[in-house]
Amino acid sequence: MTYARLKVKQDYRKKDFIEINFLVDSGAVYSLIPAKQLKKIGIKPHRKEEFTLADGTSIIRNIDDAYFEFQGKGGAAPVIFGEGNDEALLGALTLEALGLVLNPFSRELKPMKLMLAKTSRDKLIPENLNIRPPLNFPPRRISSKGG
Repeated sequence: MTYARLKVKQDYRKKDFIEINFLVDSGAVYSLIPAKQLKKIGIKPHRKEEFTLADGTSIIRNIDDAYFEFQGKGGAAPVIFGEGNDEALLGALTLEALGLVLNPFSRELKPMKLMLAKTSRDKLIPENLNIRPPLNFPPRRISSKGG
């Protein structure tokens, strides 16, 4: 198991922060922090999501965004408000926001190799083919409030 200590803020401009020792779980999508700690720095939930646990049961948890810092580098990512005995987890979206990957062999956090691809539409789709993206492209975000 790998643990990492990170600073967490409401956003990058804020001075107030908490430091948390996270269990790094690259298989988890979201990070999780106990709700009491998030509320200390002014983070309030703005939506709820349903999650399925390993045993198949479903739970509903509050979510908001937080700003995470690790070794001087920061990034924003969604965070689940933990309840009861929930342990602080560092998930994949936060790792990506920080430009980090978990090395599966050494179990250490390492900088991600960031790539930016430059393409030319003319090379990908010749104009004489008159191909257009599907009507639902880009995908539409569906609100959890029924919209």
